[in-house]
Amino acid sequence: MKSSPYITAAGMARLNEELIQIWDKRREVVKALSAAAAEGDRSENAEYIYRKKELRGLDRRIRYLQKRMPDLHVVAESPSDEDKIFFAAFVMLENEQGEHIEYRIVGPDEIDHQKGNISLDSPLAQALLSKEVDDEVTIHVQEGSKQYYIVAIRYAD
Repeated sequence: MKSSPYITAAGMARLNEELIQIWDKRREVVKALSAAAAEGDRSENAEYIYRKKELRGLDRRIRYLQKRMPDLHVVAESPSDEDKIFFAAFVMLENEQGEHIEYRIVGPDEIDHQKGNISLDSPLAQALLSKEVDDEVTIHVQEGSKQYYIVAIRYAD
């Protein structure tokens, strides 16, 4: 299944910055690779082998970003109905134990569990879409099902 093509403006800025940093890093790696190659026998040159592997990883990420970024749609505006949950919403939930958890629904390229950013494609985000405060949602996970109560919705950082 292809992931959603949506991203926040801040997320797109981070991807652009990452691409710039990767190109800078690539230049450094190419210089180090050239120096390692000049040392002679490449088959037993650990520095050369390491730099080749590093370069492949950087090139792989550059190709991915160059292919993915043109397909992304930046969602910079809040929805007209901010009482419902849509893309880029911050959602405060209460779980079955009464604990409050805040998530933000973002594109798959912005997932960060430590910040509470969950993918629009995730089961929880799919269950939350178009819901309002005081609604309950149930998601089915491997351990069974989980219920959440929607406490608050906001769109500003």
